[in-house]
Amino acid sequence: MAIHPQAFVDPKAELGTDVSVGAFAFIGAHTQIGDGCRIDPHAVIHPYTRLGRGCAVHAAAVLGDRPQDLAFDGDTVSYVEIGEECVFREGVTVHRGTKPDTVTRIGNRCFLMANSHVAHNCQLGDDVIFANGVLLGGYVEIGDRAFLSGNVVVHQFCRVGALAMLSGLSAASKDVPPYCILENSETNRLAGLNVVGMRRAGLTPDQRADVKRVFQLLFRREVNLRDAIEESATQFPNGPAAVMWQFAQASKRGVCTM
Repeated sequence: MAIHPQAFVDPKAELGTDVSVGAFAFIGAHTQIGDGCRIDPHAVIHPYTRLGRGCAVHAAAVLGDRPQDLAFDGDTVSYVEIGEECVFREGVTVHRGTKPDTVTRIGNRCFLMANSHVAHNCQLGDDVIFANGVLLGGYVEIGDRAFLSGNVVVHQFCRVGALAMLSGLSAASKDVPPYCILENSETNRLAGLNVVGMRRAGLTPDQRADVKRVFQLLFRREVNLRDAIEESATQFPNGPAAVMWQFAQASKRGVCTM
């Protein structure tokens, strides 16, 4: 085992045999680093992160940090679990689960290239490859041997099937079936309403129902948007529902549609 004298390894960390740790690397408490892992200079392994045998963590990669979730309790104990022979290139970030005892899990032989991001509670299968800049929202599932090209974005809670390939700059806000290729996504297409967000903001069931109705009037019918705005204004002149048609009415560049 070769640990640079300027690295920090918490006494409560568990390191296997033949582990190397570079200068200014940080390995926190309650971590498990498998045999033969290489932790390069300035890499950070936060508490409650487990790496299998033979992983490589390159400079400035950060594994196991707190999730980017406003509801996250800082005292929550949650985990990142990583299989064997995975590679994390420069600037990769992997966040641990957002709820107590939940896990962000990465399988065996995964290769995550520079500046890609795995959000809280994601699940990656084996032999997954991410090119530079891939971004996953929370709770995304990626099947075995999927390939995500440069700067692909996958919305939270989506699934990507085994052996799927996502082309560079594409975005998935719905599930991608196994064996399929996702071309560059069509821009400015709505996927639906953020019902969870409205509920968290305190809108009542009736208010949310009104917002849904305006959404249907504006975007779910093959009618002129100007006419749909006028109809919405007649039926819903006030309240949260009015905010939606007023926004559309004030637009200078056009609004997204289904």
